[in-house]
Amino acid sequence: MVVDESFDTFDIIHFLRSAVATGASDEHLKVGHSPYIRKNGFIKRINMPPLTKEELDSAILEIAPIAIRDEILTICDVDFMYEIKGCSRFRINYNRQLGQPALVIRNITYNIPQLSDLGLPEILNSFIEYQNGIILVTGPTGSGKSTTIASLINQINMTSSKHIVTIEDPIEYVYGCKKSIVSQRQVGVDTKSFSDGIKYALRQDPDVIFIGEIRDKETMAAALKASETGHLVLSTLHTNDAVQTINRIVNMFDEANRFLIRKQLCETLRATIAQKLVYSEQDNKRYPACEIMVVTSTIKDYITKDKTEEIYELLKDNAADNMISLNTSLASLADRGCITEQEALSCSNDEAELEKIFRGVYQGTKTNYYE
Repeated sequence: MVVDESFDTFDIIHFLRSAVATGASDEHLKVGHSPYIRKNGFIKRINMPPLTKEELDSAILEIAPIAIRDEILTICDVDFMYEIKGCSRFRINYNRQLGQPALVIRNITYNIPQLSDLGLPEILNSFIEYQNGIILVTGPTGSGKSTTIASLINQINMTSSKHIVTIEDPIEYVYGCKKSIVSQRQVGVDTKSFSDGIKYALRQDPDVIFIGEIRDKETMAAALKASETGHLVLSTLHTNDAVQTINRIVNMFDEANRFLIRKQLCETLRATIAQKLVYSEQDNKRYPACEIMVVTSTIKDYITKDKTEEIYELLKDNAADNMISLNTSLASLADRGCITEQEALSCSNDEAELEKIFRGVYQGTKTNYYE
C-alpha cells in the first residue's frame, strides 16, 4: 500500500481511500502501532509511523456521527457507519484497549454482487422464492455472510414486488427501492433493539424481514414468531455448520422450553448456509465454500428427536434435496482448479473424508453445484 508522504500527520480519510484502493477488507488502528489492513484474510502491517493517541482521537472525532461526537472519546464500545462519497461505506467499531482508543473498520462496497458473481451455488436462488420461514447464513467473522445476505435481499428487490424491512446494527449495505420497497432501520437510531424492531416490523406490512444478527433468545423468539405469521426471515449466526446452528438456537432457551423450540424450528427453518472463504495462492483471492442444508422431512425428524448429529451423514449424500456438505463444496472448488487440494484440506472440518473424496472413494461427490 502506497502512502502519500505529503501528509505530515495521520489523515483517516486519505488512509481509508488508500486501503479501499488496495482491495483491503478491514483496517485496524491502535495507539502505539502502525496501521494494519486485512486483505484476502491476512493481516498486513502498513509501513507508516506508529499512531499517537492525539492522531487517533482526531481521526475518531472526524468520522464519528454528530449524535455521539461529544461523548465518543469517553465511550468504551460503539458501532457506527461512515461513508466517503464515491469511495465506500465503512462499518466502524470504536473500542478501548488498555485504556487507549482503537478502531476496527470493515469496508462495505457500494456495489452489491449477484450470487453468480460470488461463485455461490445456484440453489441459493430458489431460497428467495420461499414465502415464509427462516433462512440463516452462518460462519465465522469475515466469511462473507453479510455479502451473501445482501445479494439475496437485492435479488428479491430486483425481481419481486414486496416490502423488505431490514433491522441492523449498524446498517451496512444500502438498498434503493427497485421492484420492492426496502425500509432500513438501525438499532439505537430507528428502533430500540432487534426484538423491538421485529415486533414493530410486523405492523409495517412486511413480506421479508432481515435481522442483522441473532444474538440472544429474545431476538430468536421474535424471529420465530415473525416466520410463523407468514413472513420470510433472513438472518445470520456465528456458527460453523448446520448442526452447530440448530444446537446454538435450541440452547439459547431454558431446558424446559427446548422441545417446543425444536418443534418451532421444524415448522419455520427452511435452510442454512454455512460459509468459509478459502484463499487461493495461485489466484491471490478467496473463494467461498459452503455447506447447504435444506430442511426436509428427515431433517425435521432429526431436529424434533434431538438427533442433529445424524444431519452430518445426510449432508454427505449429495443427491439428497440439493444439500451440499462443506467437503463436497471444497472438492468442487479443487476440481475446477480454483484452489489446490492442499488448500481445500486446510479448510476442511474432516480432512480424512475429503482425502477419500479426492481419491474417488465416495462417488458423486464432485458434482458441480455452481453452474
